[in-house]
Order: sequence, then structure tokens, then C-alpha cells
Amino acid sequence: MFSAIDISTSGLSAQRIRMNTISSNLANVSTTHNEAGESKPYEPRFPVFQTDDSVGAGGAAGVRVSSVETDREVEPRWKYEPGHPDAIKDGPRKGWVAYPGVNMMIEFTDAMEAARAYEANLGAMEISKDMINQSLRILA
Repeated sequence: MFSAIDISTSGLSAQRIRMNTISSNLANVSTTHNEAGESKPYEPRFPVFQTDDSVGAGGAAGVRVSSVETDREVEPRWKYEPGHPDAIKDGPRKGWVAYPGVNMMIEFTDAMEAARAYEANLGAMEISKDMINQSLRILA
């Protein structure tokens, strides 16, 4: 019975990491250089979920985030801003600034989905808790 709560807890933890990743992507939507100071736009990140067999029992399993990956295949958004400090200095893209290819609509949709999954896990925990309480009342 407690394994159901453990499974829901693993889901809550995974969705929290997902929400943190989404908020990081949204916070860096205008970041045009990396931590080393190079003119390289922020690369959006996404969590990779994996089944966690160490949580759960009887064929049920939890979930965990195996890694947080960067999406290197997303093309940056280019804006012509010749006065920007991170603008390209020479070549065919002279005066252009590379902004992260973060799609805000996708990020907001993912955030809503993560919030709903979080709420569903809380609901499952409440139901499990009520079942445990009912079982204890019957036994007492």
C-alpha cells in the first residue's frame, strides 16, 4: 500500500525537475552568451524520464529523471542588432545576434502538462492515504 505513495512521490520529484527545466528555458529566452562569456546563445534543456524499478512493487514502477539534456539541434533566432555587444562582427551575418531557439508556446504547454501531472500525483497520494486510513479503521 505504501508503494503507491512512493510511486506518486517519484512522479512529483520528476515533474518538479521538469518544471525547473522549463523555468530555466523561459528565464534564458534572451541569453545571448554562455557562462564563459562566449557569444553563444543559451541551449534549451529538457529532462529525460526513465522507469525506476527500485520504487514500487508488484509490477508497478516509479519514474525518475535519468538526465537533463540540451537541445543542440534547435536553430537560434536571429535578430539584426548591429549595436548589440554579442552581434557578429564580420562575415555574412555581420550585425546579427543569435538568440536561443526557445519556443515559449511549447514551454508554456509543457509547464501546464507538468502542473497537471503534479496534481494527478497529489490526487493519487490522497486516495492512497485515504485507503490506508480506511484499512486501519477496519482493523482497529
